[in-house]
Amino acid sequence: MTVTDDLLQANRTFAEGFDQGDLPAPPARRVAVVTCMDARLDPASFLGLGLGDAHVIRNAGGRASDDALRSLIISSHLLGTNEYLVIHHTDCGMLSITNEDLQRKLSLETGEDASHIDFLPFADLEQSVRDDVARIKGSPFIPPGVRVRGFTYDVHTGKLSEVDA
Repeated sequence: MTVTDDLLQANRTFAEGFDQGDLPAPPARRVAVVTCMDARLDPASFLGLGLGDAHVIRNAGGRASDDALRSLIISSHLLGTNEYLVIHHTDCGMLSITNEDLQRKLSLETGEDASHIDFLPFADLEQSVRDDVARIKGSPFIPPGVRVRGFTYDVHTGKLSEVDA
């Protein structure tokens, strides 16, 4: 049996008792969270969110990438969110790589040129939060009334700390 088979079995069990199919698409708490895809982070748990409460956008590093901005724009303009949280975390893998190293690794392993890909690594955790908050606030497509705040999450303690932007 594969991991996927195990996950599909878990889904069958979940679906048998599922009773929240009538939730509306707009998030109940009108909030969107941009955070890292790291498996040690469970934003719903550490933020006290339930199903239907928030949009959670995850990518490597929790960066305000073009695609994350696309999702935030849709979240606010079409689904009514008016507050965003940017959450990066301690011990993030994006702190330990550079574009050049990863581009070189990919080139060696695949034979393809990856020099055009910006993986958005960072060397300073709090500065990366500030940069992403600024990028979101600076977008002409984010409504002016949307509140944007940045945080770091400590993977060892589970605590959030606000980053002055």
